Amino acid sequence: MTAPAGRGRPRDRATDLAILRAGLELFIERGVEGASMEQIAKQAGVGKPSIYRRWSNKEELIAAAIETLVVDEVQFASVEAAETQSPSALVEAAIDSAAAAATAPQYRALVARVYGSAVSHPSLLAAYWRRYVVPRRQVATRLLERAQQEGSVAADLDLDVAIDMMAGAVTYRVLQPDPPDVEEMRRYLRAVYRQIGLLP
Repeated sequence: MTAPAGRGRPRDRATDLAILRAGLELFIERGVEGASMEQIAKQAGVGKPSIYRRWSNKEELIAAAIETLVVDEVQFASVEAAETQSPSALVEAAIDSAAAAATAPQYRALVARVYGSAVSHPSLLAAYWRRYVVPRRQVATRLLERAQQEGSVAADLDLDVAIDMMAGAVTYRVLQPDPPDVEEMRRYLRAVYRQIGLLP
């Protein structure tokens, strides 16, 4: 989840998490410009060298923070689970945590910051896409392939388009000025997955 450690003493997991939390909080509060390495170090209570030993720039740090801390809140399926468990059961198991995360003010602010930074800081979007989005698309692809094999998803469905539709629908709903509450988001997620064929 973070950059590989070099030689020397083992990395301190608590320090890693303190830096990641500080980076994510500052990014959400102030954007990329306000999340300097100096400010992140100050908020995390560490020296800047401690950060640079782990991440080469703040874009990589922020992407790692999103990957590490947001994943802790949403119970995404793994590729291994997608290979062995029922697609509908895996989707159903993730709905409650996904609905809770998607309706949290911090998550909504995070999504707005990420996409708002796409033009001014393309390296952040690239790191976010590589570290956070691509692994989840791989899981979603495998879930859809399994569902096609089971017959619940159309055999000729374009999987990339289907994944874009699911992700785009949720992002659009999250960024509405009058966002849904948890119960409405749970209902909406079920409707989205049902349209694709992942839920009966």
